[in-house]
Amino acid sequence: MPHPLISETDIETFRRDGVVLVRGLFADHVETLRAGVAANMAAPGPYASNNEKAGQTGLFFDDYCNWTRIPEFCDVIETSPAAEVAADLMGSRIVQMFHDHVLVKEPGTSMPTPWHQDGPYYFVEGRQTVSFWSPLDPVREASLRCVAGSHRWEREVLPTRWVSEEGFFADEGQYIPVPDPEAEGMRIVEFEMEPGDAVAFDFRTLHGARGNSSDRRRRAFSLRLVGDDARYVERPGPTSPPFPGHDMVPGQRLREDWFPVLLQR
Repeated sequence: MPHPLISETDIETFRRDGVVLVRGLFADHVETLRAGVAANMAAPGPYASNNEKAGQTGLFFDDYCNWTRIPEFCDVIETSPAAEVAADLMGSRIVQMFHDHVLVKEPGTSMPTPWHQDGPYYFVEGRQTVSFWSPLDPVREASLRCVAGSHRWEREVLPTRWVSEEGFFADEGQYIPVPDPEAEGMRIVEFEMEPGDAVAFDFRTLHGARGNSSDRRRRAFSLRLVGDDARYVERPGPTSPPFPGHDMVPGQRLREDWFPVLLQR
């Protein structure tokens, strides 16, 4: 039986569409996550960015790979049901940590989160992957938007730099250009959400988010996890996150001292 937060239908939806809503995944951890985001913004890590772009208004802060130095994030990763739900969605015996990601759009932030797939930025490939995107404020707009079925596309979407919009790698031939899902009539899935709800999506699912035109900030915590078949893969250039000095080779499972196993069945 799957975890009580999800049903067999949810699992089928995740595998078919590459995205599903999990109500209340972090409902018992919202205040802890809010404290963690505050700590993160007060002391940003080396990958933090305010995504400053000419002509844009507001502030769009994002940062990642901070869970080992921010106790609140570590606590939620270890005590929430996220790993159990991930195992059910992925159909995996093992759930392994990849990284965390914080995104904050202050009121009046015009910059959207560009359409992208997470997978092409990463040095990991596999069919058993899941990202959880959880708002820490009620979401009526500026929600995460996912293109249903895009995780099954034959080719990956070109990873780009969010501010400059340049291709992330010098060798771009293996990727397709970033599409315009609305103009191309793709099925876009988005949800009204309460703090602690989570959108679960495959690393290969095309997704983005609007700017924040509301009068209150929009904080979100993301958690990226991998399963049994995830393996290290080389990309045409440095990946994001880079994890310098990892010393892994293609085809290797992610090293457990850097990417610990959160659940093993």
